[in-house]
Amino acid sequence: MWASAKCWCRSRSRTGGASLSCEKFTPRAGAIPRGVSYLWGMNKMRFLMVPVLWAAMALPAAAEKLSLPEISNYLNGLRTAQGAFTQINEDGTISTGRILIKRPGRVRFEYDPPEQALVVADGDTVGIIDPRSNDGPVGYPLHRTPLKIILARNVDLTRERMVVGHASDGTSTTVRAQDPANPEYGSIDLVFTGSPVELRQWVIHDGSGSQTTVVLGDMQRDVRLNDESFVIPGKERMRVDR
Repeated sequence: MWASAKCWCRSRSRTGGASLSCEKFTPRAGAIPRGVSYLWGMNKMRFLMVPVLWAAMALPAAAEKLSLPEISNYLNGLRTAQGAFTQINEDGTISTGRILIKRPGRVRFEYDPPEQALVVADGDTVGIIDPRSNDGPVGYPLHRTPLKIILARNVDLTRERMVVGHASDGTSTTVRAQDPANPEYGSIDLVFTGSPVELRQWVIHDGSGSQTTVVLGDMQRDVRLNDESFVIPGKERMRVDR
């Protein structure tokens, strides 16, 4: 399942790739795009490969489209959170685990057995630790991943060229965002529901057209999380792919 790593950390530019304008971007409930990519930057692991799952949870009907300032304010107010996540792989298998978020810059994915892998972003580096890998721990710069957009200290989705898609299907609002200075790093689709605003899932797109989805369960916000949870084990010996 770690075959999804490149989608997060080593996106390649794609000439002639699909573009997503605000007018044309209309996610459909239940739509599952094809293709799965490297989620964190590794080319051999597959733990975070997931096709899009728009209808993973019950959503309120006839919800209004959330504005970009509303979404930015929500993300900036999200300091800590923890909960479960579910991953649906390209071959139909399912992985589950626990996610911890401590903004800015930090996130931790703990995978349930049989995977038992660990992914940690410490504010600078994304570290991938897989007990079953012969390659040892591998790291990638956080700033080269689309995930940095939601982990940034100050999220401002109104910045020029940051949002390339913004639409509602009547039950949820989806925003596609990218680093305006480095669009070749890929983009992230953020799916929200309203009343109150909640992040439900995200979809990472890399420059080669691959994509990866993580669906969030019920998240506990404003919880106390120890800084030690976001220390990458063995980082001093880790090979970091720059």
